[in-house]
Amino acid sequence: MSVALSNVPGELHAEIAAYLDMVDEGRRAGRPAPHELPVAQARAEFEAASRSLPPFAPPCTVEQVSPQVRHGHLAARLYRPEQAGAALPVLIYLHGGGYCIGSLDSHDAVCRQLTISAQCAVLALDYRLAPEHPFPAALEDVRDTWDWLQEGGLALGLDPARVALGGDSAGATLASVVCAELAATQEAKPCAQLLFYPAVDARQTSESQELFAEGHLLESATLAWFYQHYAEQPAQRRDWRCSPLLAEGQLRGSAPALLLIAEFDPLLDEGLAYAEHLREQGVVVQSRLCRGMTHDFLRMAGLVPEVLEHYEQAAAFLRRYW
Repeated sequence: MSVALSNVPGELHAEIAAYLDMVDEGRRAGRPAPHELPVAQARAEFEAASRSLPPFAPPCTVEQVSPQVRHGHLAARLYRPEQAGAALPVLIYLHGGGYCIGSLDSHDAVCRQLTISAQCAVLALDYRLAPEHPFPAALEDVRDTWDWLQEGGLALGLDPARVALGGDSAGATLASVVCAELAATQEAKPCAQLLFYPAVDARQTSESQELFAEGHLLESATLAWFYQHYAEQPAQRRDWRCSPLLAEGQLRGSAPALLLIAEFDPLLDEGLAYAEHLREQGVVVQSRLCRGMTHDFLRMAGLVPEVLEHYEQAAAFLRRYW
């Protein structure tokens, strides 16, 4: 499926347009794009840019936890509303960053806002990154963390029967794939999946990949650089766990999904197509085209107050299935 591009784009949100102008000025002054940097430097630049975003997150309690996985332990943060009771529903949240960059710090405000908006616990996972740990290492970490939470959630004051998976960009892809994997087992299953602008087709052949290839925060060349590090072999990129838009029946039985898709995003077409692909495989889906937004808008609520409305949409969706 490809969106009718005659219907989009509309107009960029004014504050986002101003932010993109600032980014463009930096590029003209010689600041490189992520795909023009070594991975370590790209990570450092992303963290610095994250710290420069206006703050917006409300206060909540944060606890450092360490999920046990097959290769040892991972770092994670457990967010809860202040004055929270016992047995909270929980969202396992997976940050974006093309499987290569991003961190608990870069998405701290996102997790805080989701915690307060949905009045739930949020478990943010520091899954392993490529190229040091390529496909499918991150998926293994998410699946192992699911098992760890099922076994020990009650001891943490969480309700293992009310767990959702979610994330943004690459994190959304990881969440959706693990939901599908769990649907094919006899194990406990997520009650919902929350997907912000997922990356679901590593082929990068859509019209929106060309239309928004440059100048809209995420660039198609950067996305290609991410995939080169995460799934170096072409056969891996055709694996449905890397490109779930190519799944042939594997998505059946997956948890109800909410997709929030940015209008000015190379991933626009595949996000819209993925919502339809899930529906075709019998998954209950709500999808929203977020007008005026670019990729990564979730972290811009301090810059664009209207972004908070999308948090409320996500919270209402989660409450429906909890």
